[in-house]
Amino acid sequence: MKLKWNKQILLGVLGTMFLVIGCQKKEGKQTLPVAQKSIARVDSMPFMPQPFKIMDFKKTARLYDSIVYDSTQTGEYWPLIWKDGSRKNFDQETYGIYTAIGDTRQGPENHKGMFHESLNTISSVLGASLMGIDKSNQHGEDYVGMLKNYFNSDTGWNIMMNNTGPDVALLGGGYGRDWWYDVYPNLLFYGVANFYPEHEDFEYIQRSIADRFQKADSVLAGNYHHTFFDYAAMEPKDNWICHQEDAAAGHAYVLYAAYQKFGDEKYLTSAKSSLEALLSQEENRFYEILMPFGAYVAARMNAEEGTSYDYQNLLDWTFNGDSVCREGWGVLVDNWNGYDVSGLVGSTVDHGGFAFLMNTYDTMWPLVPLVRYDARYANTIGKWMLNAANASKFFYPYEMADEHQTLPHKKEVTKGVIAYEGLIKNPHLEGYAHLKAPIAIGDGPHWTPDNPDVSQFSVYGSGHVGFAGAIIDTTDVPGILKLDCLATDFYRGDAYPTYLFYNPYEASRAVQYTCQGTEKVDLYDALSHQVIARDVTSESTIEIPAKQSRLIVEIPSGSSVEKREGTYYVEDVVVAYQ
Repeated sequence: MKLKWNKQILLGVLGTMFLVIGCQKKEGKQTLPVAQKSIARVDSMPFMPQPFKIMDFKKTARLYDSIVYDSTQTGEYWPLIWKDGSRKNFDQETYGIYTAIGDTRQGPENHKGMFHESLNTISSVLGASLMGIDKSNQHGEDYVGMLKNYFNSDTGWNIMMNNTGPDVALLGGGYGRDWWYDVYPNLLFYGVANFYPEHEDFEYIQRSIADRFQKADSVLAGNYHHTFFDYAAMEPKDNWICHQEDAAAGHAYVLYAAYQKFGDEKYLTSAKSSLEALLSQEENRFYEILMPFGAYVAARMNAEEGTSYDYQNLLDWTFNGDSVCREGWGVLVDNWNGYDVSGLVGSTVDHGGFAFLMNTYDTMWPLVPLVRYDARYANTIGKWMLNAANASKFFYPYEMADEHQTLPHKKEVTKGVIAYEGLIKNPHLEGYAHLKAPIAIGDGPHWTPDNPDVSQFSVYGSGHVGFAGAIIDTTDVPGILKLDCLATDFYRGDAYPTYLFYNPYEASRAVQYTCQGTEKVDLYDALSHQVIARDVTSESTIEIPAKQSRLIVEIPSGSSVEKREGTYYVEDVVVAYQ
């Protein structure tokens, strides 16, 4: 069977190459298709995960925003949003959203309404903005501007943080002790600022963040072997949490974005320095979410800055589950009682496997646009995304069978938009031994022991659905997704609409392609470097070879693609990188 399988793949690849080369000879060209690289763990994932169904992520994202940001919602535990008048850091009113449904630590009546997390609010603003929703003027509120209160100026850290101050953070959610909690809100904020570049104080805040990260990288001088960094004292710190070298990926992402925005060479220099600190690691230090952002920055710098970073290890470390910092942290490859859970991000060992919705959504953010800068990973990212997109539905109570979730009798409180935080294999928790894997569950009981049930529904994890909504679309062929490679590719130059299609079938498939705009376009495949359809006004049919990909760029009809020093252009707009 193995010989037959490999032969089928080989014949498919050779057939595609001969077809493309034949077309190229007719046009007097000799460009070969982009050779593909793999991620070993993705190779072990199923081509067609089961049970198969792709959620409507766009619909879910829009519903989440319309319901969660509605202060007039009624029902037990609703509304989920409240106003915070403590005026920390900025002299303005801000707002909070419950981390989990029924979270007894939070709300307008608890701790003066001050405890709320930016991992919830900033991410949900970013997710909605990705869906085309203007959060700067919604229901008469400027939710974008209110995010500024997370800029911790009162403490002298002068970066965006998960809470508005250390006194608030003592309630939970990290402050100056767990590095990813300190770094990741700044990536989220830079994402938001990409959509609202002229918003008051945003440029000042972005400059401050970049300057702090640049100075921190100078102090660290390549040694990120620490638990966190004090951005006020400019000193690395250590405590009982493992050393998080992948914080360097977060620094690199923000600094390169700052370089693209401001053009200051010091940001580029420090982006390279922090990335090189990560690449120099000899063992996997993946902790929570930052590692794949390092891979994205490396791919983009190679394409745009002419560097030659070999970052395969960053992708392997993201997926492998062999982190020495956080045991088993990576991407699941497994089938639990007929449910393919491959592609989900989390622990590969805790409870036999413990996947998390937020981490899965957020890993899509850097890895899908990576393909635009390094098309060698088109097949492997396409295959992973098919598995991740399919398995993400298991977190949602209305998508999961009742016998595979801890609170099926409480699902109505989610209003169809709030998911469980996690998915586990082994029910080693009191009260759930009767359930069989996969089991949709949450961490909420650990946060709110006086309300251990409904707090398993994760408001903050569900708020990241806009990332998937912006990236993922389905086609008329089940299993072939249309992935938007520009949606989360922030602070880039001009680009034409670019989509990744991966065919998991053992035979080629014809897919109906719908164009983004109304003007005539040619469909250029950045993998074969060929125009595969001309003068398309709205729809066309494209053929995708077996177990292969197309990376389609919508270029103006009749355009000439020119290769300059390994990069392909239509006039001055890049359509494909070497």
